[in-house]
Amino acid sequence: MSKIVIIGAGAMGSAFALPCIDNKHDVCIIGTHLENDFIDNLNANGKLHPGLNIKLDKSIKILKFENLNKFLDTNTDLIVLGISSKGIEWVSDQLSKIFKNKKIPNLLMLTKGLSIHNNNYELLVDKLKRLLSNQGINEVNISAVGGPCLAAGLANRVHSSVVIANKDIKTAKKIADMLNTSYYHTSFSEDLNGVEVSAAIKNIFSMAVGAAKGLCSKNISKDIRDKNYLNTSSALIKQSIHEMEVFVEHLKGKKETVKGLAGLGDLYVSSGGGRNARMGSYIGEGLTFSEAKKTKMEKVTVEGADLAKEIAKKVNEDFDNKKLPLMLAMINAIVEDKKLELNWEAFR
Repeated sequence: MSKIVIIGAGAMGSAFALPCIDNKHDVCIIGTHLENDFIDNLNANGKLHPGLNIKLDKSIKILKFENLNKFLDTNTDLIVLGISSKGIEWVSDQLSKIFKNKKIPNLLMLTKGLSIHNNNYELLVDKLKRLLSNQGINEVNISAVGGPCLAAGLANRVHSSVVIANKDIKTAKKIADMLNTSYYHTSFSEDLNGVEVSAAIKNIFSMAVGAAKGLCSKNISKDIRDKNYLNTSSALIKQSIHEMEVFVEHLKGKKETVKGLAGLGDLYVSSGGGRNARMGSYIGEGLTFSEAKKTKMEKVTVEGADLAKEIAKKVNEDFDNKKLPLMLAMINAIVEDKKLELNWEAFR
């Protein structure tokens, strides 16, 4: 049995506790500094998680942020980060304070994303390493989870497959073995770059695939589009995979990783529903991003759009419309707030 601490009480962080508990690990969920009221309500309502609509196992300890230092100051085997990409700076500050003169346990990131630092792409794993190093912590071992696993499905123990990635394959396998259950199927990979990049950029392509209904034809009724858009959707998926391979190789990942769980698998799930595909559907209907955000998804975080804004300048510097026609069309439609237009002749 291992001691696992999950930082972040959101849907995925909380759902992730299930395979940990089913493997007989000692599990504690600690909320961020923004989740104190949420934690109080969760414990007051018999651990009924509103985002998952299930009661969490009574053996899972759920604590407020103020307990972070005290609880991590014991023999923790694995720290799981179930925070947003915007919380990386915050969590690096907290970990650096707690482990300033001690060895930090293995870290596992559920967070998916990609950032820009000094006009270079930066994996979130590398961003966390850099931030910790800036605060004097240089020995750190961070793994990442990739693959098509929605929180609600995991919370209900439906069959789900993921890949644990670490440049040290032994660490990846060790963590995968810790988490594997009869329903949470874990594989492992040393292609950390490929897994992280695929997991991030699939959100942009999910919006593109989500636009299929609106893009499939301008000369037919909505009813006919609803029944026949899959031709267009499949063409967009094929182009998405091709461009993901180009982009992943550019960032030193392996092309074959794109056709695995972190790429094709995750794209299939996220483009079939969810926030990115939903935004894509509105853009496909002819709305600009700002119009769709204001009138349809004002209070909803759209990860693909946030990523598009983050990497737009760098992607436009590194690629042209011959190499990434779909990705650039989607990114530029968002950052320039214009209607989406695709150059189908440039597709491969």
